[in-house]
Amino acid sequence: MELHPPQHSDWIAAPSPSLSRQQKYWLFRPGALTAGLRRLGSVQLRVVREHAAGLPPAEAWMLDRPVRSPVWVREIIMSIDGVNSVFARSFTPLAASHGLWQGMRRLRTRPLADMLYHDAQITRSGFLACRLREQRPLYRSARRMLGGQCPPANSMLARCSVFWRSGQPLLVAECFLPDFWPLAARSAYGQGLSLEQI
Repeated sequence: MELHPPQHSDWIAAPSPSLSRQQKYWLFRPGALTAGLRRLGSVQLRVVREHAAGLPPAEAWMLDRPVRSPVWVREIIMSIDGVNSVFARSFTPLAASHGLWQGMRRLRTRPLADMLYHDAQITRSGFLACRLREQRPLYRSARRMLGGQCPPANSMLARCSVFWRSGQPLLVAECFLPDFWPLAARSAYGQGLSLEQI
């Protein structure tokens, strides 16, 4: 099942012409993001928060669930060689976090990829990408996680996709912090690929 943003949403399913080739590559790169990051350096994952919450209006369409529906949320930061590079916000219906997606609650410092890419029953939507805005739940999460070190919203690019298992969704939104791009630039990995090749 694909993601269909509401009208006037700034989440887009195709790369914006204003993005660099490198930004397009990372925003729409298939497969596990963690595996790609490990090619750039030593990756550490830190879990910032795991909690139950009500689904915000700005995110309800992502799970195709009513606003304020109970969800289980996991928020993490990934660093490369000690540099905070990506933060991620993942959530699934609360009932699913006790059922089909219960593995999400047991990951600790392991990436979601450990449970998402080894099960043929799991399918993934295409990616959507955007530049963050201050009112976005994803940016509010970033401010909680990074505090005074949080960069301005418009300096951060994010992507999201939904994994489905037996009709139950798990949304994964990943945001690249400004300090990520110099790390990516120092590596030739991915730079020779066009979007048609990935």
